[in-house]
Amino acid sequence: MARKVALVTGASSGIGEVSARHLNELGYIVYAAARRTERMSGLAALGIRPVAVDVTVDASMVALVNEIVAEAGRIDVLVNNAGYGSYGALEDVPMAEARRQFDVNVFGLARLTQLVLPHMRAQKDGYIVNISSMGGKIWEPLGSWYHATKFAVEGLSDSLRVEVAPFGIKVVIIEPGIIRSEWAAISADGLEAISAGTVYNEQARGIVRTFRTANDGRLASDPIVVAKAIGRAVQSRRPRTRYAVGGGAAPIILLRRVLGDRGFDRFIARTLASD
Repeated sequence: MARKVALVTGASSGIGEVSARHLNELGYIVYAAARRTERMSGLAALGIRPVAVDVTVDASMVALVNEIVAEAGRIDVLVNNAGYGSYGALEDVPMAEARRQFDVNVFGLARLTQLVLPHMRAQKDGYIVNISSMGGKIWEPLGSWYHATKFAVEGLSDSLRVEVAPFGIKVVIIEPGIIRSEWAAISADGLEAISAGTVYNEQARGIVRTFRTANDGRLASDPIVVAKAIGRAVQSRRPRTRYAVGGGAAPIILLRRVLGDRGFDRFIARTLASD
């Protein structure tokens, strides 16, 4: 049998990089896609194929899928991992930045999915793995645009799962918790910049402190826990619909259900005040 082919976006660091390595170890032909291809020499040394993509540019995504199909003849797994966290008060975040957050976290994911689905339908098999977050089930102040994108990924994935099931295609949501990566520091930098001198600056300080220490906290997990969840999902004929993994994800999502909206509001406020 031909080796199965996986495409992982956002693969130049963090969850994407580790997931590309893990799928390669499981025997997949892996295309590791990112804007920063110069950072993927270590993946290339393992036989993984680094490819350039910008998930905000349609022509870039079309060219990527065409290249993979031309070389490998198929796409069996799409891991939509590209994304970032844009933080700041709703009042302060420019609409251009809000649109970019949706372009990267939602519309890029949706467009790549559109492009691979015809190939998966022809194969009568395939896996769409969408990297959401526990942030697709919970919330925090100054994170409205980021959380909006992750809530959108959850709803999109749930609808898509039923939509494509008759064609043998499986849709899986991964909901990571706190994962050691560049994500927190980049989000903190953006929040500091946009909140400086605003009425939300005091709130921002607490969240920035949380982000700056996230990688060293007791809840922080290695990205391999996410990669292994992806591996389990794509090797299962009937994967779970969602996997809450690492960094306190499962207990925090459960706590949100138990406490209700107002109770969780109070929990988040107390948590940030104590950090």
